[in-house]
Amino acid sequence: MRWRVDGLVVVDKPGGMTSHDVVARMRRLARTRRVGHGGTLDPMATGVLVIGVGRGTKLLTYVTGATKSYDGTIRLGQATVTDDAEGDVTASVPAGHLGDDEIRAALATFVGRIDQVPSSVSAIKVNGERAYKKVRDGEAVTLAARRITISRLDVHEIRRDGDLVDVDVSVSCSSGTYIRAIARDLGARLSVGGHLTALRRTEVGGFPLAEALTLEQLEERSPDVVTLPMPDAARRCFPVREATPDEARTLSHGGPLDRAGIDGPYAVLSAEGTLLAIVSERDGKARPEIVLAPA
Repeated sequence: MRWRVDGLVVVDKPGGMTSHDVVARMRRLARTRRVGHGGTLDPMATGVLVIGVGRGTKLLTYVTGATKSYDGTIRLGQATVTDDAEGDVTASVPAGHLGDDEIRAALATFVGRIDQVPSSVSAIKVNGERAYKKVRDGEAVTLAARRITISRLDVHEIRRDGDLVDVDVSVSCSSGTYIRAIARDLGARLSVGGHLTALRRTEVGGFPLAEALTLEQLEERSPDVVTLPMPDAARRCFPVREATPDEARTLSHGGPLDRAGIDGPYAVLSAEGTLLAIVSERDGKARPEIVLAPA
């Protein structure tokens, strides 16, 4: 019996694994090397990691750029070398005097379009080498600020334990946002230092945590691990247009279609429901960005 090979699966990543570790496990479970992920999660973090299998890997570039949501805990009163709980504490300043309103007001300043300096211990490349490797080798690394958007930052609870203050938050943000950088910058703004102690990604684009499967659950399904075959994945990610047989033939050779007036990129499906291509409209035509059913 043949299983579905191509498509997407939403994984609930456990703590202690890198995103690459999850990809390696999924290659074994799906029985194919053609597996990738749609947005890195730090080893400490858990939650939604969208995995592409087979031709589903071609959709991951669109997943990576989607809006993401997180639940996390920021600890005020301690700064760490990694801006999260995995790094050594570099400074401790009592934070127990901070009032709830002061903390909430400081966090509110991060909402909107802001410039954020990524954590120096990140996977960003500096002169061809990962920033985290340079830091581990003892080099001082300063990364350039990036323009990001934080559309939502809610405070759920503020807890105190002596000189430390833990703040539970939910964040919705653009791709490229570092939640641990928010913790670092909040601590700096309040002059007490801060780092992230817990992080769980709750949604990537239209893929919520509620439909994520654990690696143990996927082990039981193996090798039929794809939960969103290509047409279903496309409908989740894009607006959809149906192609006529003539249009399907044109697309299979990489040719353009007439405009449909749809904001792109969008998916084109055959009348039978096969995902043919991802297209965008420019220069008066709907031109393929990716052809998924070539001639």
